[in-house]
Amino acid sequence: MRHLGIAAAVLLALGAGAPAAVAQAQGQAAKVYPTRAFFETTRYQLPPQDGHAFSADGQRLLISGDATGVFNAYVLPAAGGTPQALTSSTKDATFAISWFPGDDRILFSADQGGNELNHIYVRGTDGQVRDLTPGDKLKAQFAGWRKDGQAFYVATNERDPQTFDLYAYEAATYERRMVFRNSGLSVADLSDDGRWLALVKERTSANSDIFLADLSQPTPEPKLITPHQGAVAFGVFEFTPDGQALIYSTDEPGEFAQAWRYDLASGAKTPLVAEAWDVANLKFSPSGRYRADYINADASTVLNLHDLSANRRLKLTGVPAGDLNSARFSRDETKLAFTVASDTSPADIFVADVATGQARRLTKALNPQITESDLVEASVARFRSYDGLEIPGILYRPKGASAARPAHAIVWVHGGPGGQSRRGYSADLQNLANKGYAVYAINNRGSSGYGKTFYHLDDKKHGDVDLKDVTAAGHWLKSLDWVADDRVAVVGGSYGGYMTAAALAFEPDAFDVGINIFGVTNWVRTLESIPPWWGEARDALYDELGDPKTDAERLRAISPLFHAKNIRKPLLVVQGKNDPRVLQVESDELVAAVKANGVPVEYIVFPDEGHGFQRRENRVTASEAYLRFLDTHLRRAK
Repeated sequence: MRHLGIAAAVLLALGAGAPAAVAQAQGQAAKVYPTRAFFETTRYQLPPQDGHAFSADGQRLLISGDATGVFNAYVLPAAGGTPQALTSSTKDATFAISWFPGDDRILFSADQGGNELNHIYVRGTDGQVRDLTPGDKLKAQFAGWRKDGQAFYVATNERDPQTFDLYAYEAATYERRMVFRNSGLSVADLSDDGRWLALVKERTSANSDIFLADLSQPTPEPKLITPHQGAVAFGVFEFTPDGQALIYSTDEPGEFAQAWRYDLASGAKTPLVAEAWDVANLKFSPSGRYRADYINADASTVLNLHDLSANRRLKLTGVPAGDLNSARFSRDETKLAFTVASDTSPADIFVADVATGQARRLTKALNPQITESDLVEASVARFRSYDGLEIPGILYRPKGASAARPAHAIVWVHGGPGGQSRRGYSADLQNLANKGYAVYAINNRGSSGYGKTFYHLDDKKHGDVDLKDVTAAGHWLKSLDWVADDRVAVVGGSYGGYMTAAALAFEPDAFDVGINIFGVTNWVRTLESIPPWWGEARDALYDELGDPKTDAERLRAISPLFHAKNIRKPLLVVQGKNDPRVLQVESDELVAAVKANGVPVEYIVFPDEGHGFQRRENRVTASEAYLRFLDTHLRRAK
């Protein structure tokens, strides 16, 4: 049972037909659907790239999906067919990790009600499930298979909550041994032979290093391989399948991340992939013959597939327009699985014949009750902010919106700090656009994907320059002839929720309505309560935002909770009870403070969610609440 405050219970009792009536009055051309329709999709995922997506015989795919409303692991015939459930959780989101190389056992992970304390489980061929990482407060991460298939690796923080040690598990018996005792670095990748371990140390949000540990040594000592001057962000992609090199990312040569090669024998470094945007990821096929490069090109993913032996690009046919992602080769490299997503269609799973490039769709994620042409194709839109800086974002223009029938607008702020609003299907945003709301998903300064200079423009200036971008976006939206110029809302989750509360507290006349989705309201408390498993990432966050031990005064100054007396516009707050990142008390206290102002405030707490909502029913409830709140306090208000 979800826990709803009295105001929220009243909110959910409002008439369901009102949004459709308003949209039709605006002359919207597309059919208007109930909110639930946008969530009656199935979210599909392929396993992580260190796992085996294809079964040993290459005839089946291991996938995750939430057809029941909760994520579970499924097996999907590679030739097409109906997914068959391998797990049956009705409560906790459960994600497929890998087939075993030689049989039909699988590995999967799950936490407990969104608390992010993931455990690794094995499902035997008889259907029996075993927790391989038992314990009350530990977090486990899958780290890959050894090439011979006789062992797999798992990192856990059971010894020390702040760091992850690496264990090798025997595939036959599940007996394990520690192969690396960590001292505070982040486990990044393991070579296929199990010898080399790549680790990362985040020194600041702009400066990081890569270390290598030789696990064949009795006491492996991490060796720094990225000495440098100044601030350079280094990261790890993966080891080459032949075990001769590590492919890593660096922004040392310029604004955007490139892929470079580090030769393990000589230490030589050579460039591998450089584009006009960030190289976001890179993955080799099992033998190393093929390579997939992922480019984050203006908030969309471009996937480039290379046949390295023939020195040519792989061309796929039978694939609709959209973002290609999650490339997974079968072990014999004859098949390639991947996902395709677009603004109007959630990610579907495809399988291509590598020799011909011909692809086949295996799933249909979009609710069949929705006609795809009724959905809004978003666009990348830029505006000049308060100081002339160009700010990008993703714009959803409702069908039928015009100067004669202007739409009310919403500025939607992503999580982070340092996140990015991207193209792709969003049930929340499509629902709002379908009901006649214009949505601008802003990528304010400090967002990733637009170069390192842009990314760091908000360092220790949060609640200032980033907030000015958000308020400038509201003014820009009002200047569009098809947007109503009288009222605009601000909405966001996590860091975006902070920006929502900050906008209402620090710029109380800039927006008319705010929706804060598990947003930070007290930076001192949030930074002090960062989960221990974040390790040195916590120090990097302190560098960007401020250390609560030495910078508490400034952090209080930018925290909306301490300025809540300024909030005089209606506010909706939505929170997960089990959130380990933004504690429920953050939302409790803000709601109480705004109520004391006599301002309309409504509050929903989901008892079975954490930082982000996984259960379909909760996601529908939240989205219905957003819509009804906006209809009441934005569109219908006089």
